Amino acid sequence: MTEALCDRRPDPSLERLLADLVPPPRFAQARLDNYVPDPAYPSQEDAKQQVTAFASALGAPRGGFLAKLRRKKPEPARGIYLDGGFGVGKTHLLTSLFHAVDGERVYGTFVEYTDLVGALGFQRAVDLLGESVLVCIDEFELDDPGDTLLMTRLIRELSDRGVAIVATSNTLPDALGEGRFAAHDFLREIQAMAERFEVLRIDGEDFRRRDGIAEIATLAEPEVERSGESMDAATLDDFDPLLRHLTTVHPSRYGAMIDEVSAAHVIGMHGLTHHHDALRFVVLVDRLYDREVPTLISLDGASAPGVLEDLFSAELLHSGYRKKYLRSLSRLASLTGEGAALLRSGTADAAS
Repeated sequence: MTEALCDRRPDPSLERLLADLVPPPRFAQARLDNYVPDPAYPSQEDAKQQVTAFASALGAPRGGFLAKLRRKKPEPARGIYLDGGFGVGKTHLLTSLFHAVDGERVYGTFVEYTDLVGALGFQRAVDLLGESVLVCIDEFELDDPGDTLLMTRLIRELSDRGVAIVATSNTLPDALGEGRFAAHDFLREIQAMAERFEVLRIDGEDFRRRDGIAEIATLAEPEVERSGESMDAATLDDFDPLLRHLTTVHPSRYGAMIDEVSAAHVIGMHGLTHHHDALRFVVLVDRLYDREVPTLISLDGASAPGVLEDLFSAELLHSGYRKKYLRSLSRLASLTGEGAALLRSGTADAAS
């Protein structure tokens, strides 16, 4: 019998949460030497060179024995804020930096760190992360005041202990000047620490669109059902029950919920009009994308292939969460493209 994500209620241990603080599978092979800047946007090459220099500086010794004796506490660490739209290579550069640095280092999304603090308590999280040389924060978010305050305090405590912090933004790719405002907002939020961060602006187009992936492809409902029922380790869900199930699972556990899933199949897809459903679905799409899980979807009652339009209502797309929704649309288009390629390759049939 085909399993559904709705059947899964993961309860990851603290050890699992800590073990997940590494770059996701999609970026496991990301390195500085395979980051290919777009020549049309020189800021990409500049960011690559500056991240390379930052990695080298982190690996350099901080003085000898006498220097350590003179210092009662570590010098506050400097950091980098990678600012720019989604799909311009910020996460590739961030994970490349992680791999280029020796010693203890951790990598996670903004949400994963706030969840970790919730699980450990603030001081224990500081003590644990404070043993690191480098803390990487992907998609620093400014849309939740409480979580932003928590993370800025965490950054200050870690930086004061000599831990280097590198963060990426979640700004829009095509709004003139808006990315720079986001960088300004970040520096304002960390206030007294602002001088410790260098902002690297990365311009460019969403690479997923450069690869020709622009639409969220859908399939006929019978085809999605057939694939989900025949493919080993695949899941098959109705959209509305899946949305209800997501309300019962903490977003920090969505990654564990898709462990060992070869492909996710969802039928009955339709537009979303409420933030509470839309934001949970965004997190699920992020985890599917990070873990390279191909996704096959059908529109509600569709008997033929098509394109999913207006997944997020106009009201949602003009809200403070617009950045997240646009990034999710880009990632879901990539995932459904991978799902269609899976069918074309005959993998689904071979698994039956």
